[in-house]
Amino acid sequence: MKYISEYAQILFGIILASIGLKAFLLPNGFLDGGVTGIALLVNELVDISISYLLVLFSIPFIILGYFTVSKRIVIKSIISIITLALIIEFENFETITDDKLLISIFGGLFLGAGIGIAIRNGSVLDGSEILGVYLNDRFGVSIGQVILLFNIILFCITAIILSVEVALYSILTYIVTAKVTDLTIEGFEDFIGVTIVSKKYELIETAIMEELGVGMTLYKGTRGLGSSGKTEDIDIIHTIINRIDIKKMYRTVNLIDPNAFIVEFDVNSVKGGVLRHYLDKKKNKKLPAH
Repeated sequence: MKYISEYAQILFGIILASIGLKAFLLPNGFLDGGVTGIALLVNELVDISISYLLVLFSIPFIILGYFTVSKRIVIKSIISIITLALIIEFENFETITDDKLLISIFGGLFLGAGIGIAIRNGSVLDGSEILGVYLNDRFGVSIGQVILLFNIILFCITAIILSVEVALYSILTYIVTAKVTDLTIEGFEDFIGVTIVSKKYELIETAIMEELGVGMTLYKGTRGLGSSGKTEDIDIIHTIINRIDIKKMYRTVNLIDPNAFIVEFDVNSVKGGVLRHYLDKKKNKKLPAH
């Protein structure tokens, strides 16, 4: 059932990506970044089906992926790319709008959502990410920098061969695609890490669990009091909460200790307890401290 669910979601992502391409970008000559962008650019210059070009230009990246990522991801990606090419080849979606701004935004939205859903389920629709992983592993170059440089070159070529206007709209499409892809992969939750140092740590621990319902990690620490040299053993509170709850957390701590030292930092990825808490919150379940 897990594998069926993964492939069903990948298929849904492929359909969304094909809508973005066939209903928005292709009829209007707009490009995206990565391998898809290369295929679209070449399709503007020569009379070769975009489906063939997608498969052709993906082959080098798939071969590269064979040596850099798991074989399971490679197999899923091959199936996904071929399926996307077939849908583009045989399905004719009606052109929805001629407005260039809407084409860029919604074409990028559908394409980004499709790519994001595929990546969340262990597949790749665009090989430029594999190139980024390879160069990062081989030379220590940032994956983001590799993809950005790859697309800067692509859009510069677009501006020279086609037009500056098409290149600018294509950049907008790429930005929307990238942001929607990230949002789809990471989800809509936005978490923040918080570290709290206070003499009244016991009261704050209890209040956070009761008012916010989140778990926490406690560190044994020593509280310094500046040049006076006085110290005091305390528990340092470390927890992760949804950004929506951050103001409530500050109010809760401030009522107990207005002088509490609070450090707030962004969290890129969360697995386990906190995510489980936000899912179980609707069921009024309390999670223990962790």
